Amino acid sequence: MTSPIRWIVLFALLAVCALAAAACIDESGRAEPPFRIGVMESLTGPGDTYGTVAVQAKQMALDEINGAGGVNGRMLEFAVEDSKCSPQGATVAYDKLTDVDGVKIILGTSCSGAMLGAAPLAEADGVILFSGLASNPAIASAGDYIFRTQISDDEVGAAMGSLLWADGIRALATINESTDYAEGVRRSTVEQFEKLGGRVAVALRYESDVTDFRSQLTELLTTNPDAIHVAAQSEFSAGTIFKQLRELGYEGPFYTEAVSVGTTALEIAGDAATGMKAIVANLDPSNERGQQVLANFRERYSYVNLTLPWHLASAYDNVYIAAECLKQTEDDQDADGFRDCLYDITWSGAIGNSYSFDSNGEVVGLSRVVAEILPTSERTEDNYGYKVIGSTAR
Repeated sequence: MTSPIRWIVLFALLAVCALAAAACIDESGRAEPPFRIGVMESLTGPGDTYGTVAVQAKQMALDEINGAGGVNGRMLEFAVEDSKCSPQGATVAYDKLTDVDGVKIILGTSCSGAMLGAAPLAEADGVILFSGLASNPAIASAGDYIFRTQISDDEVGAAMGSLLWADGIRALATINESTDYAEGVRRSTVEQFEKLGGRVAVALRYESDVTDFRSQLTELLTTNPDAIHVAAQSEFSAGTIFKQLRELGYEGPFYTEAVSVGTTALEIAGDAATGMKAIVANLDPSNERGQQVLANFRERYSYVNLTLPWHLASAYDNVYIAAECLKQTEDDQDADGFRDCLYDITWSGAIGNSYSFDSNGEVVGLSRVVAEILPTSERTEDNYGYKVIGSTAR
């Protein structure tokens, strides 16, 4: 083959590679396989609403990266598994990704229980587990290969406990789903609330398969609390609890966190959720990158869960951070090099500017806000169903 023809063929193959995300061709004409990493999110189970959003956001980021030429000229490829928002589901998904697909870098999971279920396996195997959504405080001590862009519920609980006390709440009733996320956020909230002098009048829990809460809620209301704190893993259960509490005659305030004010939860609750206060992660309106990601997501998928824009943006950022670290290591099997890259990186993306990771793999440089849920007539895609009334930054 003459030299001009050879280069024409190579350019043609590179063009096909970029369009199809197939194996690329290096300068010597050898095929270069794509970088392959795992994705483990909750596509079923109580976390399916935000787990699905996370996968969609990651796919959007991957398509952008590949459309721009990939990572050092090589395409990026996902192996996706459903962690089912449970430790057992995460273990099965992890084994599939590592034993069958052979990945050493996994983006996920959506749920704290799933993250804590898979983390010991990843740490023992030297596999990266990098989450954009899991928030249980115990994740901070899960190991040297465990990272997240999600803010720990220790910070959420401290903010919520302080908010309850500042609002004049002295006797609090709590009800939470029996999962690692919901238990963790309730525990950290109560610790701060009691430290300030508050009292928990009653603490109730429910399993994820419960659909009618009236008997438990009737018991809760006999304690005549100043307020009710709800920590749910599933949007469906949260919305139902708010609705049924109002139907049972409760007129006092609700307090909660991000999951409980997702689109599905607010649709079920209707005006029962109006005035509720929540600690949520919020996309800064002045962050052009974040707003563009949100606009692109809406255009591509024709929806955005009202209170999950930050979570989809966090999942999106994880892919770009992963691409940057792959640029440095040039090896999707080099988990140690990827880990060292994460420890050293300072990132500006959709969820914030100049954030980084500490020695525990915890994100540094991000904060949440206090939000108040608007009446149904005022909830829009642009305001996510709430108004921001303060910051939790310390």
